[in-house]
Formats: sequence, structure tokens, C-alpha cells
Amino acid sequence: MPRFRFPAALVLACAFAFANLVLLPVAARAQGDARSLAEQALAACKPAYPCAHPLPVRVVIVSLFEIGADEGDAAGEFQLWKERRGLSLRIPFPQGFHDLYYNPETQVLGVVTGVGTARSTAATMALGLDPRFDLRQAYWLVAGIAGIDPADASIGSVALARYVVDGDLAHEIDPREIPKDWKYGYFPRGTQGPNDTTTPLDRSGGEVFAINPTLERWAFARIRAVQLPDSPAIAKERAQFSGFPKAQRPPFVLEGEQLSAMTFWHGARMTDWANHWVKTWTEGKGEFVTSAMEDTGVMQAMTYLDAAGRADRDRVLVLRAGSNYTMPPPGTDATSYLLRENEGYAGLEAAVENLYTVGSVLVDDLLTHWDRYATATP
Repeated sequence: MPRFRFPAALVLACAFAFANLVLLPVAARAQGDARSLAEQALAACKPAYPCAHPLPVRVVIVSLFEIGADEGDAAGEFQLWKERRGLSLRIPFPQGFHDLYYNPETQVLGVVTGVGTARSTAATMALGLDPRFDLRQAYWLVAGIAGIDPADASIGSVALARYVVDGDLAHEIDPREIPKDWKYGYFPRGTQGPNDTTTPLDRSGGEVFAINPTLERWAFARIRAVQLPDSPAIAKERAQFSGFPKAQRPPFVLEGEQLSAMTFWHGARMTDWANHWVKTWTEGKGEFVTSAMEDTGVMQAMTYLDAAGRADRDRVLVLRAGSNYTMPPPGTDATSYLLRENEGYAGLEAAVENLYTVGSVLVDDLLTHWDRYATATP
């Protein structure tokens, strides 16, 4: 009786199918199980309603805006995190600006708050109070672009904040009406003017937030030596800043304070004011480096969530990368430079890439040593 021979290609195909269906690696099965369990938990819960099985979260990536789609086009702050961190599980978030994205295997959650203090406060509070998530042990990484002071750093550089200072809560008089010995018409509430150094400042009103110093030092020790890429485009831009040696350096990592204000200000005089303002509110301990809009909103919300036992304010880090300078280079007027930058920030691409590079060092460390960092901050 003749023996029937299966074609070799068919034998290989069957073996491959068997391996995929029966001998699927344990890690791959675990990933599938994690996603399935997360989807089941979410299906049983609605936004803002009681939830029996909240999703555990280890790290929250806080982005502030995105350009266009969440993937596949020009990247804003969120896109690289979504694509490279496997944030593929979309979670409806009608009480916020943008739907959430989650990786069930790593338990990393991404939120896009929307631009401005009002939206960042609302989105952070809405997420923190959402019963679908267990955020009690989560670390929060605010990672956004910013204006950067050319006296301190170059575009593409990444600054880790020790303090976040609010630039909106203040008294203001039009500079054309201020006394001749006043340098600014903007000064702290409750004082007699910008030259008043004797009236005690009330720092409980949301004007300044200190990042957990132990966590900040731990983070900076891990990222300070990260090498950031350079490019001809940003090199050409920074070459204009003669007399500002740090502005002419290739991108680097540094410590420096973040000033949050709803007004997109620009210019040498405003940058001088920002330095004065940050030094005032940090009692001379802080150095203004980056300008943005949202971070005091995030910190205020986290303060309330901490008090309610929903999140841990001591687990927040703030990273900002320079997409543009806060003032023009010598020989260029502030108006022309600002309007040109509004057409496209010279350092945007470098900033979002470097935010991801630097931020990922911290995320990876937290996830790798979760057995240590879950119950105690570094």
C-alpha cells in the first residue's frame, strides 16, 4: 500500500498554527488575559458611577495637548507615549477633555488634560475621582512642552521642576500707570507693590507648590546624564542667541522651576518678571526656567485628591521641554519673534522626542522596581 506524503509546506504551516494556538508563550497569554480582564472590568463600570473592580494604575502620563490625531501624524505631547508605550485600550472619559488610554500589562494610563489651568485642574480632578481607577499608588508624570529661558537652557532641553509657581494670582496695574520706581505692574496679592519685601506672603493660596524633594532628587539622579540628540534645525535657531551661552548649548537635562500662567507671554521684560516672580514665591530657592499654563492646576487638584485619599500628591513629577524661547534673540523684536513662533515652534519636534526619552527613564525605573516603589516612594 503506497504511503501518502504531506507537502512539506503544509506540514510547516500546521506546525506553526499549532505552536500559535497551543504553545503560545506564557507572556503573550498573560498579556491577552490582562487586556481581557481590563475590558471586562470597564464593561461593568460607567464613568463617574460606582465600580466594583477598579483598574490598578502604576503610572499616569499627563499630557496637555495633542496635534491632530493621536497617532500617525505630527506628534504633540501625547502621541509618542501612546504609540511607544502600548496605550491601546481606549477608555471613554466624557467628564474630561480627551478619552483615556491604558496599557493593561504595564498598568500605565495616559490622560490629555487640554490646554490651560482650568482644563488641567478639571481633568485631573475628574480622573482622580473616577471610581473606575485605583490611583492610590500611582505616580504622576506631567510631561509637556514649554517656553524656556535662554539664560538657563536651549530649546530641546528638558527641565525637572522642584517648584511649580502660579503666574495668574496677583494684583495688576497697567505699566503706563505705575509709580516710576516700580519695575513691574504685577505684584503679589496683599502686598504694597513689587518693591515690598516686608509683607509676609501667604503661600497657602495656590501660588506655589513644592514637588516632593526626595522624589525629585531621586528622579534627577537618574536623568541628569541622559544624552539628548541635536539637529541642524535647532542648532541654527539657538545660534542666534549670542551672549547666552546656555541657550547655545545642545539640548541637555537640568533642574528648574515651572511658571504656570494662562497668558502666553513673551519678551525680555516678561522673562525678567518671571525670574523675579519665581524667586519671590520660592523665597529665593527656585530658578525660573520654563513657562507653560497647566501645572499649578494639576498640583492644586492633586492636593485635594490627596486630602480625599484618592491619590498621592507626593508622587508627582513635572518635566517640561523647551519648544521655544521665552524671549527673542538679540537684534530681534519681541512681537516679530512671537508671531513667527506661533506659526511653528522651532524646537517642538525635539521637545516632544526628548520628553519621551527622559520621561521613559523614570517610567521604566518605577515599573521595573514596582515591588519596592508601590508602597514607598523613592
